[in-house]
Amino acid sequence: MNILIIGGGGVVGQKLAHALAAKGTLRGQPIDRLTLADINDPTPVTAPFEVTTARCDIASAASVAEVITQDTDVIYLLAAIVSAHAEEDFDAGMSINLFGTYNVFERCRTLETNPVVVFSSSIAIYGGEVPDPLGDHSYPNPQTSYGGQKAIGEILLNDYSRKGYIDGRGFRLPTISVRPGKPNRAASSFMSSILREPLNGQEAVCPVDPEFLHYYLSPRKCVENLIKGAELDAADLGQNRVMQMPGRTWSIAQLIKAMTAMTGPEAAKLIRWDPQPEIRRIVSGWKWDIHADKAERLGLSADSSFEDNIRYYLEDDKPSA
Repeated sequence: MNILIIGGGGVVGQKLAHALAAKGTLRGQPIDRLTLADINDPTPVTAPFEVTTARCDIASAASVAEVITQDTDVIYLLAAIVSAHAEEDFDAGMSINLFGTYNVFERCRTLETNPVVVFSSSIAIYGGEVPDPLGDHSYPNPQTSYGGQKAIGEILLNDYSRKGYIDGRGFRLPTISVRPGKPNRAASSFMSSILREPLNGQEAVCPVDPEFLHYYLSPRKCVENLIKGAELDAADLGQNRVMQMPGRTWSIAQLIKAMTAMTGPEAAKLIRWDPQPEIRRIVSGWKWDIHADKAERLGLSADSSFEDNIRYYLEDDKPSA
């Protein structure tokens, strides 16, 4: 079993690589090789099987062809230009999120090997004048370029799977929190930083009000679901290969309450409230009353409470004092 993670240098890609290294198998077969590919050299992981790293620019078909080979069995397509970045730089978002996705699918088609492709989509495909609640068959109505690019990727994944070019399965990821590391250019980045930075004794800025609702999942649960997603039987996926990954809806106030319950009141005192209309404009176009019925039927799951999200960050990612 040879696995490729495109976006293997990112937070989720790295956590997925470590989880696969610990598991040692996928789809009932021993893992022989894991390749981590990204625009910059990914950090390698220690595993009981061969691990290689490679640079890959998915905007380049030639670069994609170098990492997807005849013996690639499973591809995780996690690489993307994130929301606010794609909104600011339309060309970059199109080249990576849309044409990069096309390059990956098209490379698989030319090889005629029908690899399993796990595609990370986003709840940003929801929005606009679509009634709540939302679910797997709700009409995509994205209100950002990023959401539009991801929605097109979903359509391509379904069509390439229908034609037998790939064995695709796509998951609309909730906002992943609490993410480790530094803030990125995603409009949702503050949904981790307002917790991560105070937990590390640093000030953080919240650009929305405490009642702002959103749909969340922890990094640990996301990785568990991505592994389960790769192992689903194609027959169980039906005609629509894309589904909502389970999450939970919480307000900003509930996130902070969970942090306080886990660590005490001091961290919350480091949050500064500073409304930012541009961020609010982007995230307010996203929907949050989301149901993941299909994924739950197939065995994927969400965190039980946001206290879990905080605990997982403290156990997995909080820097040592």
